[in-house]
This record gives sequence, structure tokens and C-alpha cells, in this order.
Amino acid sequence: MLGVPGPRTVDVAVVVAVGVATAVPFIDPAPGAVTWLGVVFNLATVVPLLWRRRWPFGVMVVVGVAATLVSVHHRPGQNLQYAGLVAIYTVASLGRKRWQRIGVLVVILVTFPPASLLLKDNDLDEFMFTFLLPVAAWLLGSLERSRREHAAVLRDRADQLERERVAEAARAAAEERARVARDMHDILAHAVSLMVVQAEAGPVVVRTDPDRAERAFDAIADAGRDAMVQLRRLLGVLKAGEDRAPQPTLADLPALLRGTSYEETGVRRPVPPDTEVAVYRIIQEALTNTVKHAGATRVAVRLDWSAEALELTVTDNGVGSEVSAGGHGLIGIRERAAACGGTAEAGPLADRGFEVRARLPWPEGVS
Repeated sequence: MLGVPGPRTVDVAVVVAVGVATAVPFIDPAPGAVTWLGVVFNLATVVPLLWRRRWPFGVMVVVGVAATLVSVHHRPGQNLQYAGLVAIYTVASLGRKRWQRIGVLVVILVTFPPASLLLKDNDLDEFMFTFLLPVAAWLLGSLERSRREHAAVLRDRADQLERERVAEAARAAAEERARVARDMHDILAHAVSLMVVQAEAGPVVVRTDPDRAERAFDAIADAGRDAMVQLRRLLGVLKAGEDRAPQPTLADLPALLRGTSYEETGVRRPVPPDTEVAVYRIIQEALTNTVKHAGATRVAVRLDWSAEALELTVTDNGVGSEVSAGGHGLIGIRERAAACGGTAEAGPLADRGFEVRARLPWPEGVS
């Protein structure tokens, strides 16, 4: 597949096209109608166009002088100065200084009318054509310049919006990590409290009831291992200390899913408290996101219990969008899944609807 031609290729093509048009008076000329000086003057209007992007105003001056000499020498002359029109367009479009662009327009307005009327004795139709054509070339160049400047403003605005979006997403992720840390604070506090209670009971029963003491120390070891796993997951996450309500569990799902289609497959197994909280919050965030989708009338929640992980899916039949996929709720879903060592993704379905998927693998020691 052919790509877009580069600026140099375009400039060469322009020079070739202008050169062909300029060569027309050299085809089958009358005797004495062509001189070597006329050839040089005509070439001087065409060749400089190769450098029109690098020096637009300088090329305009050279082409303008050469075009004037062609008209005065007239051996051969040109009915239409094609190279001059290209040079005028280039200055209006690419001229680096405003005075250069305005100066070219002033020269056109001042010199073309008397030259067309007095030197060439044109009638009104020829005068209007000769006068308005360079003005039109200048206007086209100015419009192209305005289009580029407007496009640059739009690109800058888009870049700014993208930077703001990234910053907002980072802020939302930081807030969600703080929420996860607060949830985990309660879970870890419960584990440590259990360890303290069992540790205090151990010395009391160690001599009178060794079996009970052994069970107490086993409970301490289990609670400690669970706490260590959760602490490793939270490494680097800042915790904002504040009072929190009791954390939700899987037993709270029926109340949350009232009015939705709910299905579980596989064999349910005991899961760590942080995973229970993550499952509840992920489903809660997904259901909240469903409200943002136009025309959503049905929501289906599915939990698949496998030997390796718990996979959950929340699907609706609404019209999702890229905005929905980048919202804070879905950022929070990914953060919660990552805090449990899992992954989450969301996006529109092929025909209609929006789906949130999360996979939470079992921690080591959970089977």
C-alpha cells in the first residue's frame, strides 16, 4: 500500500508540472520568438520552486523578478505565470514573517492592476482574470496556514486533555489503593486480635489440656501466615487510618445481587478475607458502572470456582463506551484484583453490551 508522499516529492512534482506548463510557448514557436535569454528567464521562474519550503519569501522574490523579465523580454512570454502563482501561495502558507505575507498581498494589489491594464491592454474580462488569480492563490495559501494553525491548537488541546486524563487516572488509582489498604487494615486487625486471644489462652491450658494448647498454637500459626500473605500484598500501599464499617463477605452477595441474574459454577471453597472483600467490591463497582450504560435492562453475574482461581463475570446488555472503560470504577476494579494477585479487564461486547471480567487466583496454601 502506497504511503503519503513526502514534502520533497510533492515539490519535485510541482516543479515538473509548472515546467511542463511553462514549456508550452516553446513548442512550435514562430521564427525569432525564442531566445537564449528568454530560456534563462523562464527557467528562473521554475527551478527556484524546489526550495520554496526552505526559503518561501526568497523564492518569491526570485520568481517575481524572473516573471517580470519574462513578461518584458517576451521571447517567449507566458500567458499565465504558473510559477508565480505557486510562489504566492507558498509565501501566504509558509511565510515566516507576517510582514512578508502582507507585503506580497500589497504588491499584488498595487502592481497587478496597472500592469494588466496599461502594459498588456487587457479588456475587463482579461483584467479580472489576471488580477483575481494571484489574489486567489494568496487566499488559498492563507486558508491552508489557518488550517494548520487550527490543527496545531487541537493537537495541543488533545495532548493537554491526555495529560489531565493520565493524572486523574493516577489520582483515582491512588485513592483506590488507599481504600484497599483501609479494608485490609480491618482484616489484619482481626487476624492479630485472634492471634492475641489464642496466645493468651495457650499458657493457661498448656499443662492441663495439651491438645487444646496445640490447637491454639496452630490457630496462631494459621492467622500469622494469613496476615503475612496479606501484608506482602499491601507492601508499598499507603493506608489512610479512619473508622470503617464491617467488611462485606460472600454471604452479603445475595442482598447486593437482588434483581440480577446470578449463577455460580464449580465448588465453593473457603477464601481469604481480602479475596471476599475484593469479590464483593468488584461486583459492586461493576453494577455501578452498568448504570452509566445507555439502555441497560439486564445484568448477569457469574462466579466460576476452579482449582486455580475464582473467576467472576458481570455482563449487561447496555451500550458501553470508551469513557465507561476508563472511569474511576473500572480503575478501582483493576486495583482490587491486583491487590489479590489477580487481573481484571472490561470492555464492550461484539454485538451489544458491556462486560467486566476478573480472575483472582488462590494464594499459596489455599486449596
